[in-house]
Amino acid sequence: MSIPHIAILDDEPEIRQVLSTALQEAGFHTTTYARATEFEAALKRITPDVCLVDLGLPDRDGLALVHRLALESGATIIIISGRAQVQDRVTGLELGADDYIIKPFDPAEVVARIRARLRKPGTQPEARNTRAQFNGWTAEFDRYVLIDKDAREIPISHAEGEVLRLFLDSPKRLISRNQMLDALGGAAGESFDRAMDVRISRLRTKLNEDPRNPRLIKTIYGAGYIFLGDVTWG
Repeated sequence: MSIPHIAILDDEPEIRQVLSTALQEAGFHTTTYARATEFEAALKRITPDVCLVDLGLPDRDGLALVHRLALESGATIIIISGRAQVQDRVTGLELGADDYIIKPFDPAEVVARIRARLRKPGTQPEARNTRAQFNGWTAEFDRYVLIDKDAREIPISHAEGEVLRLFLDSPKRLISRNQMLDALGGAAGESFDRAMDVRISRLRTKLNEDPRNPRLIKTIYGAGYIFLGDVTWG
């Protein structure tokens, strides 16, 4: 089994060193970058499993970079930032980040969050497929795109893809918040709940769902969600 590759982007050398040391001791391979320009150049040659991204970069808007990564990269994106306001966290999640960790942090927590994110959602054979069809739509998880009946492609972020795959693996069955937490990883609490709400809302928009009466992703208030589509994998 290959060693997961973690890319660290932070302009503070002490932060890069602390994270790199903790992650290497935990068995991960790491590469570190001080500037967004060198990080983006490296992404043309490497494909990290997880990107740790600081928002306060000297040469690029961190949130804009997160949004681009969410659209173009299949990597898990975790923001590590000193911006602790709720609105900062919400914005980061809305732009496609999978998780948000506030500085100062315990390196052990970062390692735990990464391990949770890399945990695979289930062992059923369907989870290994990369293409699913449902109700006039095709989802291609190797490219993170949705394709409509007119062959138009709509990009989805890695975070949105994780949620959609979970629904497609368990159609017409209730999925509770706790099951989503177990399958997708992360820390329980308001931040996780908000992240799920944002991702499901964005998926509904991309699937042209009526927010007042969605046909595919139904909210069962107080219980969770049900995906009502007819799914074929392969």
